[in-house]
Amino acid sequence: MRVFVTGATGFIGTAIVQELLGAGHQVLGLARSEESANKLIAAGAEVHRGDLEDLDSLRSGAKEADGVIHAGFIHDFSRFQEVCEVDRVAIETIGEALAGSDRPFIITSGTALVSPGSLATEDIIPSSHGNRFPRMSEQAADALAAKGIRTSVVRLSPSVHGEEDHHGFVPILVRTAREKGKSAYIGEGHNRWNAVHRLDAAHLFRLALENAKPGARFHAVGDEAVDFKFIAEAIGKGLNVPVVSVSQEQAAEHFGWFAGFAGIDCPASSKITQGQLNWKPTHPSLPADLEKGIYFK
Repeated sequence: MRVFVTGATGFIGTAIVQELLGAGHQVLGLARSEESANKLIAAGAEVHRGDLEDLDSLRSGAKEADGVIHAGFIHDFSRFQEVCEVDRVAIETIGEALAGSDRPFIITSGTALVSPGSLATEDIIPSSHGNRFPRMSEQAADALAAKGIRTSVVRLSPSVHGEEDHHGFVPILVRTAREKGKSAYIGEGHNRWNAVHRLDAAHLFRLALENAKPGARFHAVGDEAVDFKFIAEAIGKGLNVPVVSVSQEQAAEHFGWFAGFAGIDCPASSKITQGQLNWKPTHPSLPADLEKGIYFK
């Protein structure tokens, strides 16, 4: 299968490209820079010039492929609402290019806000979060599915971890602890994150593509629930800085814009996904990666 991949040179996208090529697929990777193009060529993929805001490039890439994995996202939280709209339009544009073809379209979402405070499962459909969390990838996927386009959703954990993770949620916490001279958790720190290794996530994207079921939602979850306090303590140990509890009021000062994510309670299961796709996480857990010290080099 010739697969068009957006976000093909990112932390997760790079692993997806390697997973697809290793399974015998051809990859057409979206690249906005010479550096990204060279990275794709070195990996053995084809280069498709463009970016998420170049809608013509998205249309032509989708039309040239047998299937699409949309793993790209502009990680600029200073204009989060704007980039979420870019994401929605990109999904809509790719979907329209695939209309009438029965080619699979795998769209990326997240587990964090599926069912805050209780175990999130694949069959739960999250409500619209509006301005509080304006990313509308699943709603965009559902709109395309209603038009007969073969969309499936892979929900990623808030922590997709592993070697070369420089911009994910754990690196943000590590940078904050370095800057503040202390690692913090909120209250008792018993809010839970789910997590997945990026190589396990990449494997799931391939399985979702190869076994695409219209309207399916899959969970890329290896660790169902890791206490945030544990993460904070591991960071404190790795950086040799104090570990402290902060109040809700103090959290905004310590974490800044990230305070909402630091306080979210989002355990999630991948039991349905594992059963449907025979997907089994086999790579190190988040606690294991923290213990190995990969984030403190």
